[in-house]
Amino acid sequence: MKKILTIILPLLSFVFISIAQVGFVDTKYVLNKMPEYQEAQKQLDQLGIQWQREIDNMQAVLNKMNIDFNAEQAMLSDDIKKKRQDEIANKEKEVRDLQRKHFGFDGDLFTKREQLVNPIKDRVNNAVQRIAVSLNYKIVLDKSEGITVMFADKKLDITENVIRELSIK
Repeated sequence: MKKILTIILPLLSFVFISIAQVGFVDTKYVLNKMPEYQEAQKQLDQLGIQWQREIDNMQAVLNKMNIDFNAEQAMLSDDIKKKRQDEIANKEKEVRDLQRKHFGFDGDLFTKREQLVNPIKDRVNNAVQRIAVSLNYKIVLDKSEGITVMFADKKLDITENVIRELSIK
């Protein structure tokens, strides 16, 4: 009997240790319920619209330059043609550079998003960590950021706990 207990008890303890609490949260849902996140998104949208308008205006000037050049091309000397083509090429570069500056990787919009949204995301992450520790969860998955949850027991969903922790209505 002692031999059986010495074999069974370590096996049972191994089984209990390996059963870890797993929780999941939908951070996109939490963020969308936060007024400060909604305000940050509104600011980012407004900046995007403003910068896109600026690019569209430059593109309209470029289009006019192209139309004018095509209409007058037959009557222009080679030197003037070359000069106008250079002006058009410079304007095209200016438009591309502005697009990259505002919307490119590490552009103004990306930087502004990090500035406005990262502190909010950090608050959510800290709330998730506090809840996970308090509920003794070993793993918490974010089901909104590309992790596919094939099945999840609603009892493990801590999304509402995060909302309460952040005092969101």
